[in-house]
Amino acid sequence: MTRPAVFDSDAILPPDPEGVAVLHEREYRVRAYRLDGADGRRLLLRGAVRDQKPAGMYVENDPDPLTIHHMQVELGVSFPTMEITAAAVLFEAHPHDACGSIAPHYGELVGLSIARGFTHEVRQRFGGPRGCTHTTALLLAMAPVAIQSIWSLQVVDDREAGREWRRPQDLPPEERAQRWAATLNSCHVWDATGEFAQHVLAGGDVGIPIPMRRRLDALGIDPSGAGEAE
Repeated sequence: MTRPAVFDSDAILPPDPEGVAVLHEREYRVRAYRLDGADGRRLLLRGAVRDQKPAGMYVENDPDPLTIHHMQVELGVSFPTMEITAAAVLFEAHPHDACGSIAPHYGELVGLSIARGFTHEVRQRFGGPRGCTHTTALLLAMAPVAIQSIWSLQVVDDREAGREWRRPQDLPPEERAQRWAATLNSCHVWDATGEFAQHVLAGGDVGIPIPMRRRLDALGIDPSGAGEAE
């Protein structure tokens, strides 16, 4: 039986400063799912971006916030190729009648890899006047979620198979290299020519992420029996 997803819902920004006027809020949210079907295993990514004006900003005495932009994107991504197999864009709220006419254009995402070179391709195809600024920014926020879901897929697979959570160094070299490929050159830590990445690619211990170490300590769990991720 699939367990319900539980996430923190508290604010991720510090409290508003005192004595200032709040002008605008933009919110991104992305969620990834594992899907199994006749066409094999894939990821389902759902993302949304929403721009709001605080209550009473544009319409004095209006008690409710005003949503200016609200775009949703749904992507199907094959695994392990990380190729986009389906793409749909929905404009829930937008300022101009013509805004939604660009939505079908994002069908051109199908066939692209969401890993290697995705940011460049999105900017080339949908940047500036070639797309919707808000939708394109959302896509750039969604891609890393797909990459970070790769190790989560392994965790779910191992748990369903009754296996211990396999660490990266426990995987065959080919599978380990495939798992790390999308992470390489994604940031300064994962510079493919750097000492850290070279150590990991050679089968070295990447270590347990700091947030997970803290959680294990809080739960009184021996970290030597826990896995590693991302």
